[in-house]
Amino acid sequence: MGGTFDPAHKGHIAISKEAIRSYKISKVIWAVTKKNPFKKKSYMTLKERIIYARIINKNNPRIKVNYYEDKIKSSRTINLINYIKKNNKNSQLFFLMGADNLINFHKWHKWKLISKKCIILVFDRNGYKAKSMKSKTFKQLNQKELSYIKFKKVNISSSQLRKI
Repeated sequence: MGGTFDPAHKGHIAISKEAIRSYKISKVIWAVTKKNPFKKKSYMTLKERIIYARIINKNNPRIKVNYYEDKIKSSRTINLINYIKKNNKNSQLFFLMGADNLINFHKWHKWKLISKKCIILVFDRNGYKAKSMKSKTFKQLNQKELSYIKFKKVNISSSQLRKI
């Protein structure tokens, strides 16, 4: 699961735990990014976001928080996936995202290749289901490449938390 995690919250944890439970995933990696290419700036610094994400996951040993961009010399998701696959050759890879991200996923660099290298698990978010299911990505990918997950949603978002 990638993102700015600005800030990380219990919704991110709920999605991670549901993926672990439903798909028997051994671990979920939160790949914290410096900057979301679709947003102007981050509220917290990169270091603060990583530290906070680690703190809220101290009791979740199967959720790992990492920063990869300097190591892989890229902020592109496809490059992160290639790096993780290279270092976990015998593992099935899943990419977790919220329904809001699915709407514009077709604008991501090499989005179709991402769907070939891992199974995309999309988690519904309040107010996004209908639009995400009408998206170009949802219409073009098959059920082997993309699964829409129904789960008990946590009605919270990073943007809501930043307003507090």
